[in-house]
Amino acid sequence: MDISVLGPFRATLSGVPVHLTAVKPRKVFALLALQAGQVVSVASLVEEVWGESPPRSVQTTLQTYILQIRNAIAAAFGEDGAGEGACLPNGAKSVLVTEPGGYRLDVHGGLLDAHEFDALSSAGHRALDRGDWAGASSYFGRALSLWHGRALADVQCGPLLEVEATRLDESRMSVLQRRIEADLRLGRHHELIGELSGLAARHPLHEAMHEQLMLALYRVGRRSDALAVYRQLRHCLNQSLGLDPSPSVEHLHRAVLDSSPQLELDTAARSAGPLLARAN
Repeated sequence: MDISVLGPFRATLSGVPVHLTAVKPRKVFALLALQAGQVVSVASLVEEVWGESPPRSVQTTLQTYILQIRNAIAAAFGEDGAGEGACLPNGAKSVLVTEPGGYRLDVHGGLLDAHEFDALSSAGHRALDRGDWAGASSYFGRALSLWHGRALADVQCGPLLEVEATRLDESRMSVLQRRIEADLRLGRHHELIGELSGLAARHPLHEAMHEQLMLALYRVGRRSDALAVYRQLRHCLNQSLGLDPSPSVEHLHRAVLDSSPQLELDTAARSAGPLLARAN
C-alpha cells in the first residue's frame, strides 16, 4: 500500500485507490497511515475522532469504522479470490491488523510520502552541512516536489492529526528556506526573486524569507528594492505585533545600507560568518 499525506490524503494498492469518503473513518485511517507499521492505541483513535466526549457506544462504533476501512481495502484488492488480496493469507486483515490495545497498518513494503520527504530532507541537510550547495538544492527540491497542498488537506483533522499536519507543514517551510539558502549560495538570485516575492507577500511576518529576498535583490543590483522590503517588513511587524525586526534583519539592513563587501557572493561562498549564516 502506498500512502500520500502531503496534500490530499490518498491510499492505493498497486495503483488502485482505497475509496473511503465518510469523515470519521477517514480520520481513523489517516492516523493509522501516518503511523504505519506502529500500533495506534484505541485511546488515541478515540481521542482523534471524539476528543474528550466519546459516545457510550465508542468501542462498537470504532470497530465499525475499522470494518469500513477493511472493506475499502478489500475492495481495492478485489478480494473475490482472484485479486491481489488473494496473495495475502488474511487479505485486508493482513493490512489493517488488530493488535492488543489497538490497530496497526501494515503497508507491506509500500511507500509513505512523508517518510520519503523526511529521507530526502535529511540528505539535503547533510549536503548543506558539507557545503555541497548543488546537492542540497537537488535533495530539497525533490523533497518539496512531493507536496500537493497542505498536509492532509481533505481530512477533517482532530487534535492528534492537527498536530501532525502542523508539524509536516512547518517542516515543509523549513526545507523550503534551506533550499532557497542553497540556491542563494549557487548564485541563482534572478531566478529566486519572483518566488521569494510571492512568499514574502503570503507570509508578511516571516522575517527569514524577507531576509532572503533582500539579499537576492541586493545581489542583482536592486539595492533600493531590498531596502523597500525591509521597510515593508518593519511596518507589518510594528502594525501586527508591536515589534521591530530581529537583530538578524537589522544587521542585514545595515549591511545593505553600507553596501558591505560581506554581501557579495564570492565572499559568501568562502565565508560562514554570522551575517551570511543568517542572511543566506
